[in-house]
Amino acid sequence: MSNLETGRASVHLVWNDGSAGDGGRPVAWALGELSATLTHAGVPCTTAATPTDTASLTVQVLSPEEAEGQIGGAEPPAAAESYLVARDGERITVVGADASGTVHALLELAARVAHAEDPLAALTATGVESGAPAVPVRGIVRSFSSVDEDLPWFHDRDFWTEYLTWIAAARFSRFHLALGMQYNYGADQHGATDNYLCFAYPFLLDVDGFEVRAEGVDAAERDRNLETLRFVAAETKRRGMRFQLGLWNHAYDYGRDSVHRYPIVGIGPDNHADYCRAAIAQLLRAVPDIDGLTFRVHYEGGIHDENHEVFWSAVFEGADSVGRPLEIDMHAKGVDQALLDAVDRPMLSPVLSAKYWAEHLGLPYHQASIRAREAAKPIPAGHEMKGITEFSRRFTRYGYGDFLREDREVDLMFRVWPGTQKLLLWGDPAIAAGYGRLATFGGSRGVDVCEPLFFKGRKGSGEPGKRDPYVDPELQLGGHEWTKYRYTYLLWGRLLFDPESDPEVWRRHLRAGYGPAAGDVETALSALSRILPLVTVVHGVGGSNNGYWPEVYVNLAISSRVPATHYASDTDDPKNWGGVSPFDPTTFYGVDEYVADAARGAVSGKYTPLEVAGWIEDLVTEGRKALDGARATADPSDAQVRRTLIDLEVLVRMGTFFAGKFRTAVDYSTFRYTEDPRHLESALTHYRPARDAYASILDVVDGVYQADLRFGVERSEHGHWADRLPEIDADLAALEQELAEAAPDVERADLPQVPPRPVQPGVEHVQPPRFQRGAPLTLALDVLAPDSVAGATLHYRHVDQSESFRAAVMQPSDGGLRGTIDADYTASPYPLMYFFDVEHRNGGRTMVPGLAPDLTNQPYFTLGSAGEAR
Repeated sequence: MSNLETGRASVHLVWNDGSAGDGGRPVAWALGELSATLTHAGVPCTTAATPTDTASLTVQVLSPEEAEGQIGGAEPPAAAESYLVARDGERITVVGADASGTVHALLELAARVAHAEDPLAALTATGVESGAPAVPVRGIVRSFSSVDEDLPWFHDRDFWTEYLTWIAAARFSRFHLALGMQYNYGADQHGATDNYLCFAYPFLLDVDGFEVRAEGVDAAERDRNLETLRFVAAETKRRGMRFQLGLWNHAYDYGRDSVHRYPIVGIGPDNHADYCRAAIAQLLRAVPDIDGLTFRVHYEGGIHDENHEVFWSAVFEGADSVGRPLEIDMHAKGVDQALLDAVDRPMLSPVLSAKYWAEHLGLPYHQASIRAREAAKPIPAGHEMKGITEFSRRFTRYGYGDFLREDREVDLMFRVWPGTQKLLLWGDPAIAAGYGRLATFGGSRGVDVCEPLFFKGRKGSGEPGKRDPYVDPELQLGGHEWTKYRYTYLLWGRLLFDPESDPEVWRRHLRAGYGPAAGDVETALSALSRILPLVTVVHGVGGSNNGYWPEVYVNLAISSRVPATHYASDTDDPKNWGGVSPFDPTTFYGVDEYVADAARGAVSGKYTPLEVAGWIEDLVTEGRKALDGARATADPSDAQVRRTLIDLEVLVRMGTFFAGKFRTAVDYSTFRYTEDPRHLESALTHYRPARDAYASILDVVDGVYQADLRFGVERSEHGHWADRLPEIDADLAALEQELAEAAPDVERADLPQVPPRPVQPGVEHVQPPRFQRGAPLTLALDVLAPDSVAGATLHYRHVDQSESFRAAVMQPSDGGLRGTIDADYTASPYPLMYFFDVEHRNGGRTMVPGLAPDLTNQPYFTLGSAGEAR
């Protein structure tokens, strides 16, 4: 009879650490986590290098070489971070292709034990399981933005232990600590005040041969900062993750009206580059667990665009001189060939990191096209400081630019910036899984995600003790603000690793936190967390996180009579809702653009503002229903339950507001086109309840959040929903005044009826596996409904955001439709992307493939080449 059958419940962990090599530290840590979890669950646990016959269950960790022939004929894992878990009777074998893969498997076993009523049964239910990352780079970014709000957590080792353990369990592959990211040299309206760790070197090092220091920081404080950095890097590596240090700023003086709290002395133009060369080398030697460095290499990082390669060559030379492999992650904005040449050094592996959806969280796909205002421009005289970034290579600001050539020598990855939502709880498994499928677009390496509360207290707006955004004592987090967002981290990490993950991975966490309300909380968060990313994509009023914060929205007026001073610098004329371009103007209509096409009976297959409003309303309905269910069953005395329900209530109202704004804007634009005041009356019937929904947020958050939520000093970086309401009211009043002044006897004027989007496209496309460079490419649509389909247009371009789409009317052929891309166009080093605009005989049009109902797929096809034509 086995030990399992006799009920002698114990687990024996077996691992020969002598065979682990460099991977021993993470494996030993993960085994310790599993052992501690078992012990906490009341299951006796022992650890040794050899098996025993006395335990109920043995968990043995083997290397791929040791596992040959011991895992039932299965092949040992080989890909980076992959693993295999197999149970045979009373033995569970864990095999990782590397230390990180082993850590993933062991922490999954620990999570099952922690959430199980019967921990041993949870382990014995293990069959044969394997895992491998869909996205190689899965990073989380934490910014040190405020000496007043961030220095406490920076030196809190208990925080780091708990936080890094959670993100390791969520399967992030790297942790990126960002220093100096909070200021934008040459772009901010003002200079810098709180510059602690901004130009980081003198806050960490006394660099040999230089007398550079930060005033107000003595040697003991400087040494303590360095020791903390060493600790964080080592603890990151101990958990099987890579440690990335972001040195986002290299300006020692921010100029303008800067009053630095910690002036940097002993440095000037003559020794700046030499000092940084020596400092980066000394820092890397002092912190041996740094795996990579992230640099903002355009002018906002403190180095002028003109001749920037001279300075950066010195920095790269210093990094290379240390003699160990390093990843050099260059923020892609403004990168040119001169920088790529400068980083080409033996020990450095360069990577470009592009913005995913400008500085925001959008839908999982990548923009089919960028806003027209992002096109390249000649550099005007006097603008050399920012000439590459803002002019000659402007198209690199907010996307992947022209960096996805198939013959590229430098890898690309993405970064999800924190503009859209940084305060309210976010949790949509569908969007996170979509990113898991699409973050490797064009062969890119993955994505960094800027965490919640990013930039809290930036630009000198922080105050001691104010990092916690709550004022309600029962909701305050006591210095553990990140724990509110455990679910957010979990979804991002696990679904980037495997977008097909078993939902039990996050549902067990929800059950533990929300009890019987877990299912409704999941549904409500999923639906309502999709709203602001959708709004961001369609209402592209500002690319910068400094100037556009949909979560606490600074109102852009619908009425043309209300000046749009706040958004004037980053949106096109007319500067009201109707004139705003979507961030993807190929897939989505702007409001005025839609009305103009509707007026001439030429609406294309692009998604309309009214469709977007309908999607938001559906998400609100789904979310509100689940929220009501959660409120009925959740424990109202639990602080996290209260935080979650409050945030969901806010999101319901934000969704109602934005849906109403889209509908109001279409009606107003129609009024402006037709001069028929009935459309203005209709606009007001949408705007009044939208305004009331926004106003009702104030009751929800009264006494809950800080009255001034400070993520900076600019208008869209701080404030409260209450601050935004007067401008909404002014806009509403302006529309009412326009209606009062409208001529009552204007002849009734309606736009032509827009045919509905076909429920089914009526066509099918089989994507070819690849194309041949320098040869014509014919793409076919099989027509499934010949009585309905009238024709189609093929839209295509290179995977290069500096280019525009081309179009070819498809021709009938063999009962289907054919469109051809010329050989001259395919003779390119870029992959291709394309979609079809299909017209039905009733005038309705749709895009193929288009967006799926959950909005998380890619609405176009991409196609790689088979190489040069021969």
